[in-house]
Amino acid sequence: MKRRPALKSASVKLPREFYLQPVLTVARQAIGKVLVHRTPEGEAAGRIVEAEAYRGPQDRASHSSRGLTRRTAAMFGPPGHAYVYLLYGVSWAMNLVVALEGTPHAVLIRAIEPVRGLELMERRRGLSATARELTNGPGKLTQALGITGAQYGFDLCGDSLFLETSAHPRARIGRSPRINVESSGEWAARPWRFYERGNRYVSVRPRD
Repeated sequence: MKRRPALKSASVKLPREFYLQPVLTVARQAIGKVLVHRTPEGEAAGRIVEAEAYRGPQDRASHSSRGLTRRTAAMFGPPGHAYVYLLYGVSWAMNLVVALEGTPHAVLIRAIEPVRGLELMERRRGLSATARELTNGPGKLTQALGITGAQYGFDLCGDSLFLETSAHPRARIGRSPRINVESSGEWAARPWRFYERGNRYVSVRPRD
């Protein structure tokens, strides 16, 4: 499969208003946007091709269903900040805090398509830039972009970690239940996962 050409950095950083929207709206609109992380090593970025909405505290699949804790404090804070947590104790997961302050809603970024800083991603992941496994999961993409717990609470309207528009046309969006939330009872069936149809970096089938 042919790789898309790298995007040029003429894109526009998303404003705070983007994150002030309802969580399902942000999760859907995040597909096709570009997640950027600038570090002393350089810049790496990828188009978001899969995302999940978590609408706590009622949503039992959300960490915020357990209430305000030291871990979930960022989710209860103002929109447009990063909620980063350790996934299964081995890798980091990146979330966008959205909706109104005090409303613990977040969007998990599940997969990205690499577009800039591919050599840097290769070094961090120990994989070829053409490998689907480079960024086809929440823990893989954070490693590729250099996102860790150090970015917890970062302002997504700042200059180091943010979303920007993409010049590439967005493909059709698919929708399905979220991944690995079976223990949340009836909430597991909510179709709150969005993904770009046909994109090889989507983590879990269907990828059509």
